[in-house]
Amino acid sequence: MAQLRRPPGGRDARIMLFAQLLDRTGTGVWAAASVLFFTFVVGLDATRLGLMLGVGAIAGIAGSPLAGHLADRFPVRPLLIACHLLRLAALCAMLVVTRFELLLPIVALTQLGDRAAKTLEMLFATRVAGERRATYQALSRSAANAGYAVGAGLAAIGLAVGTRGAYEVLILGNALSFLVASVLVWRTREPHGHGRLVGPARPKGEAAPSGASPSDAAPSGRRSPWRDRGYLRFVLLDMPLNLDDSLLNVGLPLWLVHHTDAPHAVVPAFLAVNTVLVVVLQLTVSARVRTPYQAAGAVAWYGLFLLAACALLALTPAHGPWTATATLLGAAVLVTAAELVRSVCSWELAVSLAPGEARASYLGVAGISPSTQKAVGPLLLTGAVMVAGPAGWLALGAGVAGLALVQRRSALRRLATVLPAPTP
Repeated sequence: MAQLRRPPGGRDARIMLFAQLLDRTGTGVWAAASVLFFTFVVGLDATRLGLMLGVGAIAGIAGSPLAGHLADRFPVRPLLIACHLLRLAALCAMLVVTRFELLLPIVALTQLGDRAAKTLEMLFATRVAGERRATYQALSRSAANAGYAVGAGLAAIGLAVGTRGAYEVLILGNALSFLVASVLVWRTREPHGHGRLVGPARPKGEAAPSGASPSDAAPSGRRSPWRDRGYLRFVLLDMPLNLDDSLLNVGLPLWLVHHTDAPHAVVPAFLAVNTVLVVVLQLTVSARVRTPYQAAGAVAWYGLFLLAACALLALTPAHGPWTATATLLGAAVLVTAAELVRSVCSWELAVSLAPGEARASYLGVAGISPSTQKAVGPLLLTGAVMVAGPAGWLALGAGVAGLALVQRRSALRRLATVLPAPTP
């Protein structure tokens, strides 16, 4: 609470964190109610619902680089306000639109605005928090998870009523959160610095350390991130290092339902365990990962935690509800541990590996990783991993652990070209 009262970035950061809390509360309401709304109120079948959600996920992938591109040319505050108002308009449109052909672009615009807003919030943090951006990110994650939990609780009340009017109240509540968030963002001041990292950099004219390849060196000027092979390699490797999200929301529930006789009431406990641990431990984890070099080194822990979680899933007994419940809850704890590490490492490396002169564009490209994972991760789990059974889980865990080691080595190599070596 003391950190929330005096966050890195002062008054503007405090206002932005409150805006994120309200935003995520509304998003939590919609996340819990949207599938049921489209199924029981709008009347979509599973095929059209899946197509609509898939199109939305693809639109979300485009939101991050678009936001980064615009933020390199326009102020962040009005762009973020526009994203909130775009989502507000899209949600209000859902109250009157029932045709699938019209709902498709509306949902796509909602996801586009959602991912763009998250990228702009990330860029805002790099500008107002400076070297303490890891602490700001931890506060942001804690506020976001608290908001999601409150939103899910509010949605449960509306879902218990189950009428069309109750669903409409939930949608209006989410829309109201976007409206209030946009007002709060308007009250902040435009951050300065164009996203440049506050910290030591290699002096102008100094040669890169020996052994660094040109493709790994940070580009100068306004070079496009799409031409920076070293940064694109980081983004590509970061995609499988976001799979904890799909494991928590898709893998664990479906494995419980279809491969064990554990009670279905355990499924909400996965999210509860995750939310509580993130709120309680995110600041502690962030305090141990303060520098880019520490972030690169900690990537290996992500692979280890995810491998352990997948091993528990592979060993979950098909019969014996209590044993299966304990094993699956243990896997949820390990997935959350991976998430805690990933949220710090991905954030810090996305900022530190990007050149200061074009950080907004680079962070926009980095935002593709979680968006792509949200689109591809569930298909990977349901179409390949769970079909293969326990062997599929072990293969997934081993693959992610191996890629985490590759990411660690690649990040350390690139950091050596853009930052001084860490002091002993």
